[in-house]
Amino acid sequence: MDGREWTAGRLLGVSGSYWQACTLHAGIELDLFTLLGTDEMNADEVAGALECDVRGISMLLNALSAMGLLVKKKGQYANTTASKSLLVKGSQRYVGYMVMHHHNLIEAWSHLDRAVRTGKPVRETPVHDEEERQSFLMGMFNLAMGIAPDLVKQIDLKGKNHLLDLGGGPGTYAIHFCLANPDLKATVYDLPTTRPFAEKTISEFGVSDRIDFMAGDYLKDDVSGNYDVAWLSNVLHGEGPNACRMIIDKAVSVLEPGGLLLIHDFVLNDTFDGPMFPALFSLNMLVNTEDGRSYSEGQIKEMLTNAGVKNIRRLSFKGPNESGIMSGVV
Repeated sequence: MDGREWTAGRLLGVSGSYWQACTLHAGIELDLFTLLGTDEMNADEVAGALECDVRGISMLLNALSAMGLLVKKKGQYANTTASKSLLVKGSQRYVGYMVMHHHNLIEAWSHLDRAVRTGKPVRETPVHDEEERQSFLMGMFNLAMGIAPDLVKQIDLKGKNHLLDLGGGPGTYAIHFCLANPDLKATVYDLPTTRPFAEKTISEFGVSDRIDFMAGDYLKDDVSGNYDVAWLSNVLHGEGPNACRMIIDKAVSVLEPGGLLLIHDFVLNDTFDGPMFPALFSLNMLVNTEDGRSYSEGQIKEMLTNAGVKNIRRLSFKGPNESGIMSGVV
């Protein structure tokens, strides 16, 4: 719980915080930071390069400078050190795809009151737009790339042979588990539309000989094979309790005796009122999905227990936005 006192100023700051978010989104959508790169440009030059109105681009450049994302000197604008690292395409730390994913969620969030009244999602259509889908996939990839290298060091997979990355997207975690464990091979299970991105990513990391891709929908299709580790990262929050139990049952069914099951997600406390990000993320699932939500540690433990998983515990890992890991053995 945030212990700070609520004041009129703080309330209005939160209420208008989307102004800053939309300013950042516009900078990314226009690819302004990438245009600047390591150069300096004036407003006329930026407007010409981006085919924008000079008045409009001047206001955006000044607002981004006020936010500390650009530096303005004598009418010239340049990226800050942080912007060069985080907001210029091609940087290994680029987060622009996730920023654009947030941008794509704004319309649904603006109708949160309606979702609360009805208990139904307010997103008009599923993600079919290719650009929006790419933002989501690349955003998840960039986010995982920032977490996976340290995360895999905290999980002992010594003696394990075959990992199932269920709902693994581009296979970022499978890749890093394999890089950290030379004797491990992995299978990434996800929708057929994800295959090209996954296989390209796996190839770029030089582990195509150890990681394969299995196409399927874990809500409708069987999961085949035999594994001694199953990794479910950010899978449960997209579904309701019944679907979560089914997914966990499918994972358990393909694990060999003694196999390790790992759940990575945004985990609420058992009173459901914190930490803040998992609590807010539940609302994101409310406006965008039929039955998704954040789950508490106790709820996840109960699901695992009902699936026959034993030795259940919460690992010490704490990721960005309060992600945590629950583990157990079948």
